[in-house]
Amino acid sequence: MSFFSENDSPSNLAEYSVSELSGSIKRTVEQAFDQVRVRGEISGYRGPHSSGHAYFSLKDDRARIDAVIWKGSFSRLRFKPEEGMEVIATGKITTFPGSSKYQIVIETLEPAGAGALMALLEERRRKLAAEGLFDAERKKPLPFLPRVIGVVTSPTGAVIRDILHRIADRFPVHVVVWPVKVQGEGSGQEVAAAIEGFNMLDPFGPIRRPDVLIVARGGGSLEDLWSFNDEIVVRAAAASNIPLISAVGHETDWTLIDHAADRRAPTPTGAAEMAVPVKADLDAQVASLAARLRSASARQMDNRRQGVRALARALPSLDQLLALPRRRFDEAAAGLGRGLQMNTVNKRRAFERTAAHLRPDVLLTRITERRQRVAERLQRAERIVERRLDQLRARLSAFDVSLRATPARIKTQTERARDRLNGLALRAESALSGDLSRRRALLSAQDRMLQSLSYRNVLKRGYALVRDEEGAPVKGAAELGPGRAIAIEFADGTVDAVTGSGGGAPRRKPARAEAEKPAPRQGSLF
Repeated sequence: MSFFSENDSPSNLAEYSVSELSGSIKRTVEQAFDQVRVRGEISGYRGPHSSGHAYFSLKDDRARIDAVIWKGSFSRLRFKPEEGMEVIATGKITTFPGSSKYQIVIETLEPAGAGALMALLEERRRKLAAEGLFDAERKKPLPFLPRVIGVVTSPTGAVIRDILHRIADRFPVHVVVWPVKVQGEGSGQEVAAAIEGFNMLDPFGPIRRPDVLIVARGGGSLEDLWSFNDEIVVRAAAASNIPLISAVGHETDWTLIDHAADRRAPTPTGAAEMAVPVKADLDAQVASLAARLRSASARQMDNRRQGVRALARALPSLDQLLALPRRRFDEAAAGLGRGLQMNTVNKRRAFERTAAHLRPDVLLTRITERRQRVAERLQRAERIVERRLDQLRARLSAFDVSLRATPARIKTQTERARDRLNGLALRAESALSGDLSRRRALLSAQDRMLQSLSYRNVLKRGYALVRDEEGAPVKGAAELGPGRAIAIEFADGTVDAVTGSGGGAPRRKPARAEAEKPAPRQGSLF
């Protein structure tokens, strides 16, 4: 027998709903851990969600806790979270009643000491070096004397004044300053945008594109210089088509932009000294070179003048140069008379020898020989013509014989063709007759089939076909209304009619009359 009713409880504990219990736990946890600092390693970070929030976990060697950074807090973070980074997170602990989980809502995030920053910096340096952004082959030489210098720095610090004063002292040129933040949230994006903006300027526009860039900042701690370790800044410096000088911090400070830049300056003042030479030194060097040029030109002219004089002394006199040609001319003039006489005698002797061969008997002999040659050639030509004529006569005779035999051959071929044509005509006539017979038989069979299937045979058995005004068959009484013109087709003709005003089903005779009516006989379709 039970001593308790249905509504009584065997315990004095209060009852909670699941929502009430979850809410109570949430309030208790948030009050007890309203502001905490947690040190751990970031795990499962995949970047901000499409909503702008970031979800990941903090872990150590024995435990793990879920973490979330809301969109508003994420945009204010000084250091963005990275996978495997050891950090110190500040926030509050809360629960998520929907799944009975607790998590830390992070408001601020900082690396766990300088060692963590250095480890992150070294890992990023190895990653960018593996991509070849720090290779020496990518470095561009600085122009010797730039006309325009672009400076990326803060417009309010002492750095820009030092650079401008140093450039004005050494060699005054046009300086274009792109003001940026060099520390704090968004400073890295501004520096990268300034480098890309200088590269996009037109070389001949109203603001000329600089010939060299200086990215400068004063000294500071590792955290103060962290913007110049951003990957976006390093990639912008490596991709710059304008030679870039990095002057970030003091001589002992090193950032990743120093590796990607074309030159690294120990200080901003040193960057200005690298960018332009000293004008006074150039003036002195130009004056020294001009003096050396004038001295060298004078010495060269003296040397050339002395050489010309020595060559002039070594040349012989005009009488010495013309003595030998004059002697040869005199000897040739003295022998000219004797040479003409000897030439005349030799020509006369040659003429006499030739005239001795021109006797009448010699000419007659040559004429006789030529006549004999001509007669022999005429005889050979006559024999060749006769042989050619004989060949042509033989060919004509063969053609004549062939032409005389042609009529008989043509007659024979004609008779053969006529006989073959007659045979083909008989075969064609026979084939046509057989084909016509087959087609007639086929047509007769199809006609009989058509007659057997025609509706006119049905009409002959006492049925009628009703058509409407357009001549289309009417399949039921419902298709016709009163006063419609119809045509009733019987087997022996067609009768025009008009439908009546009565409707509904046709009246039926009494059952007795139907019983007395003889049953119709089954007709034949054929």
